Amino acid sequence: MVLKKKKEVQVDAFFLDHHQAEKLQRFSKAEEQNLASLLLHCAQLRNGIQQIQCIKQMMPLLKQMDQSSAGDPMVKACLDVLGEMYFSLGAKNPLKKVLASSLNGLPGHLMLSAVQSFVCCLREELKTTEVYLYRKVLDNLAACLEDFSVGRACIKSLFEEVLQFLQKVLLDIQEENRKNHGNRIVQTQLMHDLLIAIKVSMMLVQKLQENIQGSLWKHSESFVWQSMCSLLKSSTDFLMDATLLQTVQTTSGLAVILFTRAMYEPSEELPSLMSALLLGTVEHSGVPAWFKRSCGALCTAELPHSARLFLCHGALAMLDWKNGSMGTNGEKLLLDIASVLLSLSSELKESSVATSLSRILAIWTNSALAALVSGSPDLKIKLNGNSDIIGNLLEYIYTHWDHPLDAIRHQTKLVFKNLLQIHQTTIAGSNGKSDPFFARLIKHLLSLDWHVKGKYASLGCLVECVGTENILQLDRAIPVQILDVMSDQSLAPYASDLLETMFTNHKAHFTSSFQESTWIDQWHNIWVSPLLVILCEGNHDQTTYIIDYYLPKLLKCNPDSLSYMIKILQASADANLGSCSTRGALGALMACLRTARAHGHLELSTIMSSGLVSTECIKQGLVHQHSQVCIDALGLLCETHRTTEIVSLEEMQLIQFFLMYNLNNQSPSVRQQIVSLLRKLFCRIQESSQVLYKLQQNKTKQELVENSTKMPPLKILQQYKDFMSSVCARLFEVLFPGSSHPTRFSALSILESIAEIFSVPKGPAQVFQLDQEIDSARVQTLIQCFASTFEEVKNLAFRLLMKLRDVALNLQDSENLDLLFQAAIDLSTSTKPYDCVTASYLLNFLVYHEGLQHICLGKWLEKNPQMDENTSVSTVEKNTLAVIKLLLVNVEEEILQAKKSLLQAAASFPMYGRVHCITGALQQLPFNNLTLVSEWKEMVTRLILMSYSLSAVVSPVVQSSSPEGLIPMDSDPESASRLQMILHEIQPQDTNDYFTQTKILKEHCKEESEKLADQRPTENICMEKRGKDRQVCDVTAQMVLVCCWRSMKEVSLLLGTLCKLLPSQTTSEPSDGLITIEQVKNIGDYFKHHLLQSRHRGAFELAYAGFVQLTEMLSRCNNESLHKMPEHWLSCVLEEIKSCDPSSTLCATRRSAGIPFYIQALLASEPKKSKTDLLKMTMKELISLAAPLNESLSVIPQVHALNILRALYRDTRLGENIMPYVADGIKASILGFMSPVWAVRNSSTLLFSALITRIFGVKRGKDENSKKNRMTGREFFSRFPSLYPFLLKQLEIVTSTLNSEAEELKIHPSLFLLLLILGRLYPSPMDGSHSALSTAPFVPFIIRCGRSPVYRCREMSGRALVPFVLANEVPHTVLALLRALPDSATHGTRQNSVHGTLLQVFHLLQSYLESNQFVSLDFQQGLGDIITCMGTKLWLAKRLNPCLVTRAAYLDVLVMLSTHLEKFQKQGMQFLDFWEEMNRVISDSELVSGIPYPSAVPGLIQYLQSITKLVISVLSVTAGPDIQSCGSAAAEGMAKPSLSVALLLHCEFHEVRLLALEAILLWLKQMNSKQVAEGRGGVLGLLTDLEDTLLTMALKETNPQCFCKVLEILYNMDLRNVLPKTECSIKMNPNELLTWSLNLADISSSPEGQTIALKFASKLIIHHLQNHQQISQETLKKWVQLIVYFCGDEQETEMLLAAAEVLKSITSFLLMSEKLILEFAFRIVNAPMALDLAFGIVCELLQRWGEIHAGVPVLLEWLLGDSNLQRDGETSALEEDDSLFDKGEMNFWAEQLTHVRQLSKHLLHLISVTHLTLPDHGELHRLSGIALDQVQRIEHLLGALPLVPEFSRTPEFTRLAIQKERVSICLKILNLLKPDDTFKNENLEQ
Repeated sequence: MVLKKKKEVQVDAFFLDHHQAEKLQRFSKAEEQNLASLLLHCAQLRNGIQQIQCIKQMMPLLKQMDQSSAGDPMVKACLDVLGEMYFSLGAKNPLKKVLASSLNGLPGHLMLSAVQSFVCCLREELKTTEVYLYRKVLDNLAACLEDFSVGRACIKSLFEEVLQFLQKVLLDIQEENRKNHGNRIVQTQLMHDLLIAIKVSMMLVQKLQENIQGSLWKHSESFVWQSMCSLLKSSTDFLMDATLLQTVQTTSGLAVILFTRAMYEPSEELPSLMSALLLGTVEHSGVPAWFKRSCGALCTAELPHSARLFLCHGALAMLDWKNGSMGTNGEKLLLDIASVLLSLSSELKESSVATSLSRILAIWTNSALAALVSGSPDLKIKLNGNSDIIGNLLEYIYTHWDHPLDAIRHQTKLVFKNLLQIHQTTIAGSNGKSDPFFARLIKHLLSLDWHVKGKYASLGCLVECVGTENILQLDRAIPVQILDVMSDQSLAPYASDLLETMFTNHKAHFTSSFQESTWIDQWHNIWVSPLLVILCEGNHDQTTYIIDYYLPKLLKCNPDSLSYMIKILQASADANLGSCSTRGALGALMACLRTARAHGHLELSTIMSSGLVSTECIKQGLVHQHSQVCIDALGLLCETHRTTEIVSLEEMQLIQFFLMYNLNNQSPSVRQQIVSLLRKLFCRIQESSQVLYKLQQNKTKQELVENSTKMPPLKILQQYKDFMSSVCARLFEVLFPGSSHPTRFSALSILESIAEIFSVPKGPAQVFQLDQEIDSARVQTLIQCFASTFEEVKNLAFRLLMKLRDVALNLQDSENLDLLFQAAIDLSTSTKPYDCVTASYLLNFLVYHEGLQHICLGKWLEKNPQMDENTSVSTVEKNTLAVIKLLLVNVEEEILQAKKSLLQAAASFPMYGRVHCITGALQQLPFNNLTLVSEWKEMVTRLILMSYSLSAVVSPVVQSSSPEGLIPMDSDPESASRLQMILHEIQPQDTNDYFTQTKILKEHCKEESEKLADQRPTENICMEKRGKDRQVCDVTAQMVLVCCWRSMKEVSLLLGTLCKLLPSQTTSEPSDGLITIEQVKNIGDYFKHHLLQSRHRGAFELAYAGFVQLTEMLSRCNNESLHKMPEHWLSCVLEEIKSCDPSSTLCATRRSAGIPFYIQALLASEPKKSKTDLLKMTMKELISLAAPLNESLSVIPQVHALNILRALYRDTRLGENIMPYVADGIKASILGFMSPVWAVRNSSTLLFSALITRIFGVKRGKDENSKKNRMTGREFFSRFPSLYPFLLKQLEIVTSTLNSEAEELKIHPSLFLLLLILGRLYPSPMDGSHSALSTAPFVPFIIRCGRSPVYRCREMSGRALVPFVLANEVPHTVLALLRALPDSATHGTRQNSVHGTLLQVFHLLQSYLESNQFVSLDFQQGLGDIITCMGTKLWLAKRLNPCLVTRAAYLDVLVMLSTHLEKFQKQGMQFLDFWEEMNRVISDSELVSGIPYPSAVPGLIQYLQSITKLVISVLSVTAGPDIQSCGSAAAEGMAKPSLSVALLLHCEFHEVRLLALEAILLWLKQMNSKQVAEGRGGVLGLLTDLEDTLLTMALKETNPQCFCKVLEILYNMDLRNVLPKTECSIKMNPNELLTWSLNLADISSSPEGQTIALKFASKLIIHHLQNHQQISQETLKKWVQLIVYFCGDEQETEMLLAAAEVLKSITSFLLMSEKLILEFAFRIVNAPMALDLAFGIVCELLQRWGEIHAGVPVLLEWLLGDSNLQRDGETSALEEDDSLFDKGEMNFWAEQLTHVRQLSKHLLHLISVTHLTLPDHGELHRLSGIALDQVQRIEHLLGALPLVPEFSRTPEFTRLAIQKERVSICLKILNLLKPDDTFKNENLEQ
C-alpha cells in the first residue's frame, strides 16, 4: 500500500504581438468560426491547457481544406503565425509538442506553404549572434529534427545555413568559455549549451545523412565538406580538453566517430583506423590529409586515458556491429577495444570515470554478442569462456563486484550476465549444463564466503544459465545457508534476489518437467519449510529481513503456498506462542498473514469468517512480548492492497485494544513503525469515506455496498467518526503528567498524522476533523509538552499546535497568554541550557496570536502607530519583529553588564538563551514575502552588530589555551601565577578585578515571584535584582565556560541563518536583500577568525555549523565576488599553514582545533557535479605537506596537514571524490609513523585509523577478525595500485633488519601499520594468475616478519600471511614452514622465530580447514602430509622445549587440528596414530606430573591453557562413537585416556579449572538437549562420578569465575544424582545445602554469583516440594526475602530476570489452591498488558477467596502511594544551581498514573460487580483522613509554586499533579464504599 502524490502539469500560455493579432483580425469573421478567428481566440486564452484544446480543434479545419486553399492568404497568414508561435515556445512546453504532432497531419497540398512559413522563421532564428541566446535556437533545431515532418523539411532546405550556424556556435562557445575561465556559474551554463550543440550537430548528420553523402563532397572544396571538417575538428578539441565536463567529452567521442564514419572512404578500412588510434599505432602515410588536419591530436601514441576511453565508447555506440558488416577488421577492432578498456581499468580510479568505464564495458559485451551472431569461427574461439579476454574480464568482475559505488556494481553484474551469454553463444549446440567453464565458475563461486556481495548476483546469473536443480545437486543446503545470511541487513537484499531467481527457476523447471502438480511438496520442502523454521525460532534481525525481503517474493511466485504455510503454523500456534526473543508459530503466522494481505493475496474478512484465524489470536499478537509480533499483527489490520478497502468494526475495535497497551514502547524503530502503520489505516478511512460519500448520493450503487458490507454507508461513516474520536481521546488521555517520553512521542506523532490526513475538506465532505475534538484543556496539555526534557517532544507538540493554530489560539484568554509570554521571557535567560529551547518554542507559538502586541508586548516596547495601522502586514511578521526587538534590547543591555563582569553574567543572565530565541523566531519567517523590509534591514544590521559584540565578550575564554579551567579552584600562589599568565594571554574584557579576588561572587537575588509581580522592562537586570535577601551564588569554572561556548554557538547559528537572507539571484539592485554583500563578507571573516582561533571543541564545532550554512549559500550565489570567496579563503589558509610563520596563531595542538573544520566546510560546499578543482588543489597541497621530501622542513605544517587530511577522509560528503587520494594518505601516515617527533607520530596514527575505516568500512561488530570489514588482496591492490610497490618496498626495508643473524632487537615502528593493513585482506578462490598485481612477492617478507621481537607483530604476521597464500598452495607453504623449525633443542634456537613460524602455521591451517567443507582426495593427501610433518617436530610440545610460549603455540596448532579432525572423522577419515601421539604429549606434560614452576614464569598460564584445551579435545574425541566402535587395539588404548576431567578440576591454577568447567557445562547442555546418543560411554562417560568433586569445589573454590561455573553446573545437573552424595562429600544434608546456597545468594559479592546461587537454591526448594520433604519456616522466609530483594528497582537486569525466572518456575508448586486462575486469555504479553492482567487477577482472586473486605483497603493503599510531599516544598534554589546540566527526571518508561488508572479500573469493576460497601471500617477512616490531608497539602504546595510552574519548576509540578490525581481517584472510590448516611455526615464534618 503506497501513498502517491499526483503531479500537477504546468503549461505556459503563448501571446500574439500587436502585428500578428492585426494580421489575423483582418481574416477573422464574427459570424462563423474560421481558422483565423479560432487562432485569435486561442491566443486570447490565458491558460495553456485550454490553448492545447483549442489547437486540437483547429486541425480538422485544416484537413477539410481543398487544393484551392493552398494559395489562400488567410491560410498563409495563419501558417506564418503558427510558425512564429512554434519557434517562440520553450523547449519543454507541452504546447510545442501538440503543435508539432498536429502539423504532422497536414494534407499534402498545404505542406509546401507550411514549410515556406517555417523556413522564414528558422532563417530569422539562425541570424542570432549572441552566445547566451544560442541555446534557444539549438533547442528549436533539436525540436525540428525530432518527429516533426515540417521541421525536418525546413532544415533540409536550409541545410547549409544550419551547418554553418552549428559550426559557428561550437567555435563561439569555445571562445566564450576560454574568456570566462574561473567563473564557475557561467562556465556551467556554457557547458550545457555546448553539450546541446554537439548533440544537435550529431542529430543533423544522422537524420539527414543523404544530404551529406550526395555528390556534395566528391571534391574537398565543397562548403558542406569544409563545414564537416570544422565540426570534426571542434569535436576532437572537446574530446581532448580535460577541463570540460565529462558528459561533453563523452558526447564529443561519439561525435568524432560519427563524423569520421560519414566522411571516411573506403568504409572497410575505418575499423583498422580506429584500432590504430586506440592502440597509438597510426601510420601517418596511410591516413588521409583531411583527417590529419581535423584529428591530428588523436594520431599520437600518447593519447590521454580519458580520450581513449571515450573513443572506445564512440566506436561501440556508432559503428554497426551486427551481421558482420565490418568483416575481420571489425572483429579485430572489437578485441582491441576490450584490451584497451581492461588496461584503462587499472589506470582510471576517479569515481566518475570508473563508472563510465564499467558502463562502456557493459556496452562492449552487448556489441560482442551482436558480432558473434554472424562472426567468424575465429572470433568464437577468441571469445570462448576459456580465452584470455574472457579471463581478464572475469578478473575485472571479481575486482569490482563489491565496489563501493552502486553504479559500478550494477554494471559489473550486467557484464557478467552478458559474458555467460557470450560463452553460451560460442558453444551453441553442445550441452551448456555440463560445460566445464560453467562447472568451474559454479565451484569457485560456491567456495566463496557468503559475505561477498558479488557472489549473489553472479550465482543468480548462473542459475539462469544452468538451472537451480544443477546447483542444488552440488549442495542441497544452499537455500538454508542463504537464509542464515539474511540476519545482516547489508546482505539481505542480495540474498533475497538470489533466492527469488532460484525458486522461480526451480518452479519453472518443475512445471515443465512434471505434468501433475506432484512437485509442489518437493518445492515446499526446499523453499518454504526452512523459512517457517527460521520465522518461528530465528533471531530478531534475521526474521525481520526475511519477512521484508523474501516472503513477498515467495508469495508472488507461488500464492498457493500461503494456505500451506497457514496450515502448518496454525497447527502449532497454540503450543508455540514465542517469547521475548523469538516469534514462535503465532508470530510467524502474523507475519505471513500481514505480508499476504498487504500484497493482495488474501482478504482479512474471509480468513476470520472461515475460522482460520480468530479475533483472540490477533489480540494475542497485538500484545505479544516480542514487539515485532505486535507490529506484524498491527500491520495485518492496517495494510491492505487497496487503499479504499472499508475498515470493519472488528478491525477498529482491535486497533483500540492495541492503543491501550503499546504506546509506551522502548524501541524508537517500533514507535516509528506504529505511527507509519496507523497512518496507512487513517488514509484508508479517509479514502474509503470519500467513496462512501459518493455512493451515498448514488442510490443504485448504495444497495450494492449494503449487500457486501451488510450496512448502509451512513452507518459506516458514523462508525468511522466515533472510532477516530475515541482514538483521539485515548491519545490525549496518555499525555498525562509524568507520562514517559516514548508514550508522548507515539501519541503526538499519531495525532500529527491524523491532523495531516483529515486536514482540509477534500471532495464532498470530511468524515472527521481534529480541530472539532480540541478544547482548552487539550490545548493546555499540548502546550505543557513544551516543558518536556526531550526536544523531539517539544517539536512534535509545536508542529501539532501549528496545524491546529486557529482553534488553539482562540482558546487562549488574555490572562493565560500574558503568563505564557512572561514565562517564555524568563526562561530565555535561565542558567539551565535547555530552558531557552522551551522559551523559543513558546515564543514561536505565541507570535501567531493577533492580540500578542497589545496584551503582552505593550508594556515592554513603545508603540509604533504606523505599524498598527498597516493592515497588509501579517500578524506573524508584526509579532516576530516586536519579539525579536524585545529580545535584542535585553541582550544588548546584558552584554554591557557582561563587559563589566562576565562571572555575574554566567551566574545570573547567560545571554545565549536570548540569542537562541532570536534565531528560532527568524527561522519560521517567510523571508520571500516580507512587508516591513526597511524595519527588517535595520533589525538585521543590529543583530549582526550584537553578535559581534557578544562574541567579543565571550571569545577570550574559548580561545584561551586552557578554556576548561579558567577559574582557580584553590588559592595557592602557584595556580594564581599560572592564572595571571592565562589572563595576560587572553586579555578578557572583564573589568571587575574578579580573577585576582576570591571565587565566591556575592550578588543580590530576589525571589522569582517578586520579579514576576513587578515586571518593569528589564533593561538592567542586575539592578533589578537588589532586594531583601542577600544570597551567595557559587560560580564554577563550568558555568563560565558553558555561558561562553554556548554564546559562541548561538552567535554562529544566528549569523548562519542571517546569511541565508541574501537573495540567491543577485540582481543589479543589491538593495532587494535584507543583508548586503559587504555584511556577508564580514560574517565570512568572522567565522574564519573564530574557526582558526578557538580552542574549545564546542565553540569551533558550532561555529562550523554556521559556517557551513554560509559556504553552501556562497556556492549557489550568482555574485561573482561572493562565489569566488571560498576559493580565496582556502588558498589563504593553505598559505598560512605552509608558511609556518612564528607569529601564526593557528592551534597546532588539539588536533589542529578548528582548522580541519574550516577546510572541510569550504570543500564540502563545492558542487558535487563539478570538476572538484578545489578538492584536487587542496589534496595535492596537503599530501605534499604531510609526506615532505625534505626532512629539514618544520614539523608544524606536517602536523596540520595530517590532521586536516584525517578530517577530509572522514567526511562522508566528499564521498567517492576522496578515494583517488587514499593511497597517498596511507603512504603519508606510514612514513609519518617513523618520524622522530611525537606530534607527527600521533597525528599519523589518527590519520591511519581514519583511512582504515575509509577503505574497509565502519566496524559494526566487536570481532576484530570478522570478514565483514575486509577485502581480497586483488580488490585492494586494483583499487589502490600505487600501494602495491610502496607496501612491498616498506616490507623489504623493515624485514631487512629482522635478519636472523643480525642483532635482534632493532624494532621498526612502521611494521605494525603494514601488518595491520595486510591483515585486513582475505584470500579468495578467485585470485587467479591473470593479474599483474600478484600477491606472491609479499609472502617471503611476511614470513620474515614472524621473527620480530615484538609479540603482537608476530601474531599479526600470522594473520597477514593468510590472504597472500593461494588456497592450493597452503599445504605446500605449511610444510615449508614446519620444515624450517629446528629438529631438536640446540643452544642457538631462536624462540622468537619459532613462535612466529608456529603462529603463521596456525592461521594458515585454520583458514584452510575452515574453507574446506568437503573432503577431497587432494585435501586428504595434504592433511596427511602435514600431520606426519607435525609428528617430526613434536619435541616442541614437550619438556625438551624450555620455552613455554612456543610450547603453547605448538599445542594450539595441535588443538586446532584435533577439533577439525573430529569433524572429518565423521566423513570417514581415520587418524588413530595422531590421537596416540596426542595422548603421549599429554602424559608427558606437567599437568600429569605436577607443575614445577611458580606462576610468574612467562608463558606458563598460556601453556597450561593450551594443554588443557588439548586434553579436553582429546577426551571428547575418545568418548565419541567413532573411536568407541572402532574395535582395534590402538582404539582401545585410546579409549583409556591418560588424564581425566576430575584431575583437571583439582589443578591449582584457576585458568585450567575454568576451562574444564566450561567443557563440562557444554557437555551437560548437549546431553540435556539430547544432542548426544544415549547409553554408557560417550559424553555421559566423561561426566560420571563428578558430583563429589563438584560439591567439594563448591565449598572450597576461591576464584569467583570458577565458583559461578561450578554452581551453574550443579544447577544444570539432575538433583537426584547430586543430593545423595552431599552427606559423604561435604558433610551436609540437603536442607543444610539449601541454607548454604541461600546464604551465598545473600552475601556473594558479584551479581553473577548471587543470581546463580538464588537459581540453585530455588531449584532445591522445588525438588523438596516435589518430593514432599519438609522445609523450615525460617528457610522459606529467607528465600522470600531474597526474591523481594532481587526484585528491587535498583537491581541489575540479570538479577531481576533471575527473580522472574525463579517465580515462574515455582508458582505452580507454591500456589496449590484449587481456586487459582492460571489460565489467561493471553500468555506471552508485553509489560503494560501483564500489569493490567495482574491487577485483574488480584481482584478476581479476592472475590473467589471471599477476602474482599480485607483486600480492598490494601489495594486502596497501593492507589494512594507513599509520596513524601515534604521534600517537594523544600527544593532550594541552591540545589538547582549545582546541577547545571541536570534536566530533572528523565522518564523513559515508568508511568505512575498508568498503574493507578489500571488498578482503579479493576477496583471500580470489582465494586460494581459485588455491590460492595464497607460500613464502619476503621482502615477506611484512616485512609480517608490521609487522603483529605494530602488534598490540602497538595493545594498548599501548588499555591507556593511560581505562576506558571509547569515550565519553571517542571519536576515539582509533575510530582504534585500525579499525587493530586492519585488522591482524587482514591477519594472517589472511598465515597463509593461508604453507605449513604455516613457519607453525608462526613461531608458535614469536613
